[in-house]
Amino acid sequence: MRGADVEQGLLFSVVSLESRVPAEHPLRKIRPLFDETLASLDRTFAVIYAHIGRPSIAPERLLRASLLQVLYSIRSERQLMEQLDYNRLFRWFVGLTVDDPVWDHSTFSKNRERLIDSGVARKIMKRLLKRARAANLLSKEHFSVDGTLIEAWAAVKGMRRRDGGSGKPPSGRNPSVDFHGERRTNETHVSPVDPESRLARKGKGQAAKLSYQGHVLMEHRNGLIVDVEVTPASGTAEREAALRMLDRQPASTRRTLAGDKGYDTREFVAALRGRDITAQVAQNLNHSGGSAIDGRTTRHSGYRVSQRFRKRIEECFGWATQDRLLRRPKLRGRAKVGWLTELSMIGYNMVRMANLLPTPT
Repeated sequence: MRGADVEQGLLFSVVSLESRVPAEHPLRKIRPLFDETLASLDRTFAVIYAHIGRPSIAPERLLRASLLQVLYSIRSERQLMEQLDYNRLFRWFVGLTVDDPVWDHSTFSKNRERLIDSGVARKIMKRLLKRARAANLLSKEHFSVDGTLIEAWAAVKGMRRRDGGSGKPPSGRNPSVDFHGERRTNETHVSPVDPESRLARKGKGQAAKLSYQGHVLMEHRNGLIVDVEVTPASGTAEREAALRMLDRQPASTRRTLAGDKGYDTREFVAALRGRDITAQVAQNLNHSGGSAIDGRTTRHSGYRVSQRFRKRIEECFGWATQDRLLRRPKLRGRAKVGWLTELSMIGYNMVRMANLLPTPT
């Protein structure tokens, strides 16, 4: 019997969002893990928000929505609010009912500053790592480090001379700027919209772009990110950030650090040995003066294992930049780009931990 195509709205409807989410959906594992982490930050939220006045949007909901933006590659907060309005899965994850109105997209901009100043993203990372350490998912001895360029939300042709000698730019939304023959360097030019970004290139023969440099430290047991940092792009930023991230790790037994050829310098290897850390970085035999790593390190099988395992650090960069927000963040300033980078690595860790931890009942 053929059914009738009748469109008639219901006067009342009782819908349980919990029943609409499939039992095997990946977000079912991530939600309780993230809620447990946010519950441990209750005191932090109580400090950064006033005790009197008009109630704001709960920071827990803002952070759940921001995590959804990272996981589902939603390009802007405006589009995030649009999807949150009709997507029942997103409503369930954030904590909204079917009838709750969504908030304005400018709420993220107003609350982002206080969340950045209080270091909420780094605290979330620490709570997650504490949970992973309790489940014996982290290695205390073996680590890898690497960095990547994060393209800034600024154009090269918009750069101006630091001494103001280039004059005013042409009028118009997208003016034609002829800077052929003009040498532009970080010492002579700066971007007026994002002065903290710097010109950098990924390799020889590639164009220089305004960028930041993201650094991550990965442990070798399950490939989880244990620390992240964003710095201005420079030739020594990777090695300097690596030492700072290592110093923030709890001291334990003798440790090892793997890395690519960019870390094979005598100063960096000596700094690691001064911290009682074995440098297992790739040899740069084309470097003037030869490699700082000799046969005392390369003869051991552990060196070859570290060199093979360190390549997994590229997975987090690929996950965060391939069609996701870190491909080119629509935020300006080192603090905001660092916030988004930390949030992206939190999302990467949560996806990994949701598969490694036992399924919650």
